[in-house]
Amino acid sequence: MEKIAIISDIHGNLPAFETVLSDIHQRGITRIFCLGDLVGKGPHPDKAVDICREVCEVVILGNHDDFMVSDRDLPFIQWHRERLGRERLDYLRNLPATYDFHFSGRKIRLFHASHIGVYHRIHMNASEEEHQAMFTNTDFTGNRFTPDTVGYGDIHQVYYKNRFGKVLFNVGSVGNPLDEPLAAYAVMDGNFGDTKPGYSSIQIIRLPYDIDLAVRQAAAEGMPEFQEWEDELRTGRYRLDPASRAWRQPGTESDTGYTRPPTV
Repeated sequence: MEKIAIISDIHGNLPAFETVLSDIHQRGITRIFCLGDLVGKGPHPDKAVDICREVCEVVILGNHDDFMVSDRDLPFIQWHRERLGRERLDYLRNLPATYDFHFSGRKIRLFHASHIGVYHRIHMNASEEEHQAMFTNTDFTGNRFTPDTVGYGDIHQVYYKNRFGKVLFNVGSVGNPLDEPLAAYAVMDGNFGDTKPGYSSIQIIRLPYDIDLAVRQAAAEGMPEFQEWEDELRTGRYRLDPASRAWRQPGTESDTGYTRPPTV
């Protein structure tokens, strides 16, 4: 038996990432899989990439990772690219899209957002048909096998759904949780690589971390969309949700001077 930590959506938030890694270490877990979005939004994309390369056995591509190596030329992307540098951008460019493996007799598939691609979002409250489609093989996933368990990130909200023997779970976000302001990751317990049925479990972990420090770090870096980032960290609500800004006092709104397509 062994444990695997499944993390996702770090978004350059070092205080949250360090808290999660410390908890993983205290649990004696040495195998870590990352479901993408190492970068984007938060102030330390370079350090997030470097740490992931050091500690993660598996890292797959997220939509924000793909932003950085795309032909998009928005100010916030340029800011992050400058900090990442060419070698880290090349690393992101070559990340795999999915990861399949056997685990205590179950067929596990991990990806960032969905079976369609990194920009195709499936929410927790999506239809039954949309959830069931996550188990299908596509050009994006390949067809090594048809999974009975699918784990993903992207939506920054944890959930677990078991229906007709198929398990769909979301590991939430390490650095930008949008359900409550607590870092999230998952722990899988079972036999890695074993095709024979056996014991397995999936546990969701939630952790408080130093949000004030994360906010101070972002401010010190002069990060684009700083106020939107602070709102999300403190409230656990998406920046396009008006309620995410309700905690601030009138007159403290900021204007970044540009807009970009809605994306988590």
